Parts: sequence; structure tokens; C-alpha cells
Amino acid sequence: MAAVLGQFMEFHPVHGTNVRLDPSRTQATRVESFANGVCFSKDPLSPGEIFLVEIEEKELGWCGHLRIGLTAHDPRTLETVPEYSLPDLVEMGDSWVFAITRNHNKVVEDEGEVGEQPNVSGEIENKPKTFFTNTHLYVENVCIPLDKLVGRSRPGRYSHILDDLYKSNALPPTARRSRIGVVYVPKGQGYADMHIIINGEDMGASAKRIPTNKPLYAIVDVFAATKCVRIVQVEYGFASLQTLCRKTIQKHIIHRMALDWLELPELLKHYCKYE
Repeated sequence: MAAVLGQFMEFHPVHGTNVRLDPSRTQATRVESFANGVCFSKDPLSPGEIFLVEIEEKELGWCGHLRIGLTAHDPRTLETVPEYSLPDLVEMGDSWVFAITRNHNKVVEDEGEVGEQPNVSGEIENKPKTFFTNTHLYVENVCIPLDKLVGRSRPGRYSHILDDLYKSNALPPTARRSRIGVVYVPKGQGYADMHIIINGEDMGASAKRIPTNKPLYAIVDVFAATKCVRIVQVEYGFASLQTLCRKTIQKHIIHRMALDWLELPELLKHYCKYE
């Protein structure tokens, strides 16, 4: 993963006509209508590098949600940015886009292609998920830090009620604060599979045998009911001492509001609750 260390993710200055970027180019808002919200990553992605966004604002009255994927088209070479990623950009070729829905985002693999992995003794492992303790998401041979992949509720008096949802990654994919990313995984020489990650869970290979002879840019279509998204920066490499301390504290609590019972500085409690 050395190739992706330190890369700061931004949106490309080329985007749909209804998109407004903030000064940092990490937030994209569709300012009118329901279409012309196609955005691209500023730079091509490296293998195993995730482009992750959080849904910040919704708009009622539209049918459809965020769309995300990859394209081999350099945004600078486009005469005009298509009105829709699906079907317009896909029909141009060399683009692969997945439409996020409230349900049914999991890709069903052919029987026999995937399955539970046995441990060294030959038995199927069925370990229960623990609260805030998993450190990485493994997508085939790619390892992604899990710390930023799962959305969190806004700080609030009753936000701990959602902890059970976060344990099972059951926050609705199209909800505010949901985090959705795209990554491609090398599959033999010259090809890769595209995976969509929703709140820390791999949805499977939504596109297979994507040629990797050209640079691949992320596509984010701020479409219909999705009005505003923000890029979430994912840190690769060794965790900081601050992160390790936070994880150690979180490992021994029942839910976030249990931190209020600990004799810790208020700033540290807040950091452990909502990060």
C-alpha cells in the first residue's frame, strides 16, 4: 500500500453543471434539479485504494440515490460531462457504475465462487462481531483500515441508540452519514474487479475483469435524493498513538454513552464517542 500513503483525496475540477464544490474540493453539492451531478476523483486510484464519501444531505421528492464507480476516461478529455453516470457515461464505454439502493446492494456470487474460509484446523470460523474492535476490512488480497469506513450518528443525547446498528453495519446505505466507497482489486495480469464498500461491508465484485491498462478515476454521481457528499480521507500505514489509545478504550465499553461514566477529560470522551 506504499503507493497510496499520504495522498489527499479531492474531487476533480471537471464535473456536472449542477455541482458546486467547496473550496477544499472535498464536498460536492448538487445545487438544483436531480441530474448533472457527476463528479470524478482528482487523481486516478491505485490498486486497493478506496475513494470514500459520506452522504451529508438528502433531498426529498426524487426517486433514486447515489451512484458510484470507476472510469478510464480522463475527465479533462471529456467534451461535456454526461447528464447521468447511468446510462450516459457507461454507454461511452470504459466506465463501470453501481447504483446504490436502500436494500439489495449485495452482489450475489455464483455458487462455489466464494464461501466461508476455514481456519487452520479445517473448521468454519463464525466469530461474533465485537463493538469497535475490528481494525481492517479485507477485500480478497486488499487490506483497508476500517476506522473511517463506517458512518457515525451526529453527536446527540440519544445517539447511543444507534450503536446496535453500527455493530451489524445496518445503517441504511442511502441514509445521511452513510459512508460509501469504491475500490478495485487486481485479478491477474491486466485486469481487476470493482468492489463497492458500504459502511465497512464489502458488497462483492460489482464489475469484473476491468482492464487496468489505463488509469482509473472514481465516479461519484450526486443523483436524485442524494444532494451533498463529502470525501472521507482514509489513512493507510501504522495507526497513530492517539488512534491506538482510542481503540483500547472503545474495546472495553458497551456503547458510546458508557464513556460518560469514565473519569476522562471531556475532549477525550468526545473523541472516543464519535470517531
